Order: sequence, then structure tokens, then C-alpha cells
Amino acid sequence: MTTSTTVESLQSRVNSGSGVSRLSSIDILRGLVMVIMALDHTRDFLSNSAATFDPTDLAHTTPALFFTRWITHFCAPTFVFLAGIGSYLALVRGGYDRCELGKFLASRGLWLVFLEVFVVSPLGWSFSFSFGFTRLQVIWVIGVSMVILGGLIMIWPSRLIGAVGLLMIATHDIFDGARAAWLGSAQSAWKVLHGFEFFQPFPHKFVASLYPLIPWVGVLMAGYAAGELMTLEAARRRRVLLSLGGLATVLFVVLRALNVYGDPSPWSVQSTPMFTVLSFLRCSKYPPSLLYLLMTLGPALIALGLFDGSRAGGWLTSRLRDFGRVPLFYYLLHLPLLHGIAIVFSLVAYGDASWLHQDFMAARGSGHPTPSGYGYGLPIVYAVWISAVVLLYPACRWFGEVKKRRREVIFSYL
Repeated sequence: MTTSTTVESLQSRVNSGSGVSRLSSIDILRGLVMVIMALDHTRDFLSNSAATFDPTDLAHTTPALFFTRWITHFCAPTFVFLAGIGSYLALVRGGYDRCELGKFLASRGLWLVFLEVFVVSPLGWSFSFSFGFTRLQVIWVIGVSMVILGGLIMIWPSRLIGAVGLLMIATHDIFDGARAAWLGSAQSAWKVLHGFEFFQPFPHKFVASLYPLIPWVGVLMAGYAAGELMTLEAARRRRVLLSLGGLATVLFVVLRALNVYGDPSPWSVQSTPMFTVLSFLRCSKYPPSLLYLLMTLGPALIALGLFDGSRAGGWLTSRLRDFGRVPLFYYLLHLPLLHGIAIVFSLVAYGDASWLHQDFMAARGSGHPTPSGYGYGLPIVYAVWISAVVLLYPACRWFGEVKKRRREVIFSYL
């Protein structure tokens, strides 16, 4: 069997779900974080603070703005972790060998990288195909991590992959901040792998590497190993998920309280108890610190356990499940939708929206910055967010039904 035929056969089986008992809890959790993710991007486009300060900056933020940003921290870690779980379940429940799955993960990973660079960044963030400013974010890092995982599963057992992933998560903070200077001439490359970096590969073309491989690839690897837990009997699976989630959450609280290791930004007592709590929760996402990942993945595991089995019924969870079954389709739709809404709002309010026909980050330092006082308060942001999610639901449900009926290879890529 040729490589292309092997991959096509696997893609068809993945798409059809043959041999795979799909777990609703995974789709529900994924759908939940997808809906929350849209809140963050609505804030990016429409908030009156998005272009002026970081919402987690304690010197400028409010508790409402802080928590509007903080709750969205759960999205990327959960996305990446569940992608790892899904990869394992495709292997053990689909009847595929490791080479087949490795080839499929590599092809899908490269497709995700292509989408990030040539679709998501220009169409979602910029509304311009000049490629003057390209973001490398969560779709990019999942894609590259899938390519790496595809190679690893051909040679390593799942538990070794998980152990290496956990080691990467636990130890990468050793190289935070100035300690990266230990690497000498490799420091710049390290910032791309472990940090965030802005670079200029061509004249007038800038790239923002915002999601480094370390430790994100470790999160995918840990999720792949955790997929073994999802094959346990239902009651035992729930107990294990709740226990692991609780352990990770407690470990976050203890390590954060000690202020010794796990995040480059220590917490401190603030002027009010509320702001002290905000300081405690203000963990670093770029790159995601050990404490950031414990803070987010611990509750995610608890939620996965709570959504499991009979606890997953209900009107709301069924809607979340519909979203969670078509994550990439949703992602590709929601950014242009929110961007288009922002343009309409700007045209009505200012008669102009030139700053929204390029990346927001690039606009801040260009000849088309956002006007003074641009944007809206949180009530408008939340109203637009809810409206956008409602608008997206019919399309996502329709496409989910299409994927159930159709067996063409293309549907395994969307």
C-alpha cells in the first residue's frame, strides 16, 4: 500500500468514526472552550482597552476585565491537550497501526500550519492578503506538534511520550527570562522555541511567533498519554480524571503560594484582597509556565470528568457538543465573523475602519492606528460575543451533520 493510499484509508476511517466510541465529554469540553475563546477574540476587536493595555496588568485593569481575559486562559491548553487525547483514541479504537496514524498526523499537522499562515492570519486577523504581519498561534502550534507526535508514536510507547511531555512542562521554566542567556548564540532560536519573538524574514514582512513549541508540544504529548485513561471503564475513568484534576489544581495552589518556581512573575500582596487574588492568578502564558498549565489543565480535567457519562445530558451541553464536534470549522468561521462585526461598528461610529484592514498588533505602530477612545465597554463586548456564538451555531450544527453523512477525505481535514 502506498503512502498516499495508507493516509487516505486512515483519513476515511477517522472521518467515519468506524470502530471508535466517541466520548461526548470530550466534545462538550472542547465546545465549551471554543465558546469562551470567542469572548477573548471579541474583546480583542471591540474592547476599549485592547489597544492600550494588557487586561491582566494590575496597574490598569479592573476585576471584571481581568476575569474576562483570565477565563479564556483555559482555551489553548485544553485545545492542545484534547488534540493529544484524540490522537491516542484514533490509534487504539480505530484499529490502525502506528505508521498509518503517524502519517495521518503529519499530513493533518502540515495542513494546520498552512491554514494558520495563509488563511487564519490574513483572513481572520488582518482582512488583508499582503502578509505584512503574520501570527503563529494555537493552530500553528497544534499543527507542528502533530507532526512531531506523528514521528514519535512510530518509535515510542505512549507512556514514554507522556513522561517526556510532562518533563518538558515541569522543567522548561528553568530557562525563563535572563537565564536564556546561558545558551549564548542560540538565544534567539531559543526565544522562538520557548518564548515569543517578533522577526522580519523579508522586507516589510513581520512574523509574530506567539505560541512556542516548548512546552506546547509537551502538552500535546501529555494529552496523547492521557488518552489511555479515556479507554477505562466509565466510572473508573471519571474517578481518575477528577482525582488528577484535583491534584493538579492543589499543586498549582501550593507551588504558587510558595513563590519559588513555576512562573517568572511572582505574586505579591496588593492594596486590596481582590487585587491580591488577581496577582495570585496572574500566571504567564507567553510561554505558558508550569503554573499556568496546572491552573488551567487541572480544572479542565475536572470538567472532563464531570461531563462524562450520564452527567453530560441537557440542552446546554448538547449545544456545546455540537460546537465541539467541528472545532476547526468553528475556528475558521468565528474570526472573520468577529472581524467583520468590528468593521461594521467602526464604519458606523467613525466612518472609517482602515485600522481593521490589517492586523491589530501591526496597526498600533503603523500609519493607521486605532483612533483615540476606540472601542466599547464590557457590556457591548459580551453582547456581541453572545450574538456571534448564536449566529455560528446553525452553521456548526449543519456541518456536523454533513460530516456524519459524508465519507470524503476532505472532511477529515475540517
